[in-house]
Amino acid sequence: MKKTLLFLFLMILILPLEALSFPAFARKYSMTCKTCHSPFPRLKPYGDDFAGNGFKLDDKDAPRYYMETGDDELSLIRDIPLALRFDGYINYNTSNSKSLDFASPYVLKILSGGELTKDVAYYFYFFFSERGEVAGVEDAFVMFNNLFGTELDLYVGQFQVSDPLFKREMRLSFEDYHIYKTKPGFSNADLAYDRGIMLTYGLPTGTDITLEILNGSGIGSANSARLFDNDKNKNFMGRVSQDIGEYFRIGGFAYFGTERFNSIDNKTQMFGPDFSFTTEKIELNFQYVTRKDDNPIFTTFNKEEINTDGIMAELIYMPKGEESKWYSVALFNMVDSEQNNLDYKSYSLNIGHMLRRNIRLVGEYSYIDTPSKKYGRFGVGIVSAF
Repeated sequence: MKKTLLFLFLMILILPLEALSFPAFARKYSMTCKTCHSPFPRLKPYGDDFAGNGFKLDDKDAPRYYMETGDDELSLIRDIPLALRFDGYINYNTSNSKSLDFASPYVLKILSGGELTKDVAYYFYFFFSERGEVAGVEDAFVMFNNLFGTELDLYVGQFQVSDPLFKREMRLSFEDYHIYKTKPGFSNADLAYDRGIMLTYGLPTGTDITLEILNGSGIGSANSARLFDNDKNKNFMGRVSQDIGEYFRIGGFAYFGTERFNSIDNKTQMFGPDFSFTTEKIELNFQYVTRKDDNPIFTTFNKEEINTDGIMAELIYMPKGEESKWYSVALFNMVDSEQNNLDYKSYSLNIGHMLRRNIRLVGEYSYIDTPSKKYGRFGVGIVSAF
């Protein structure tokens, strides 16, 4: 089996791949992907600023972006910006099953986004395939930038609640940020995808403020009444973060919500600090979440409060900064819940090589500890955007 894995890894390393085209924004502005990403899809500060500015560069106009129709009140994009992402892996389970899994395609999605008119932008992506299923639309929102001539931005649509904390879609590892997806009992509320509005405001002091008003029901389909929200309640998440010097950022968030099912309520509270330490070569990210659900089983008798704590700690190392061809990621996940089947620990090491700016080869080992089993998972694969 070891010889088989070595052979498969070597075959992936010698695949004749060429990056002849660039993703949508790089094509629009005729610039390299490393302007915003290093390595992709991880965002640099400039990439964060670009996204927060409505996907436009103030210092560089995109040539012939809108069609000339003779109607000054019409904003019609000349060419719809599109990009594709393809991820594929080969995973090996080192537990008793010793199974080898060809997980390709693991992700295949189409992305689009850009400026619709001054200070109005959109972004969405559609999964043709995610883990073998048509997952549909996840991120999909319209953004109103610089409202009232201030630094206030408004997002309307569906997005990840945790985006102001750490962006799951931008992570480099195959292993996820587990606490963001944890849901005790029958609760639908978590820090992953939801529908609602998000307000962000940045102060000159390096202080960022975020407020989210959410359905609290995830992004499932509408019910028979064509409603996406499962009840009349709305959930709220607020966050404040502060830059400290050139390299350090600290933040904290609070989430409050009430879900109703069969006239029975569950109140959810989540709190937690986070911080990042970022230099040219090293990035350290940390998230702590404590959660309390007072009745996530939705019963009128023997109500059971469930408390859950979680940690995500991530260390990224790029030996030559943004010019690095190689990088490594160490990731630790921990969930400790009074609902024992939610308990989870993982220790992951990911090593990647940038074959091109938009094509990277990855190898990752994770040791995963759950109440039902403990096992190792080794995988190699390719992540590409074009």
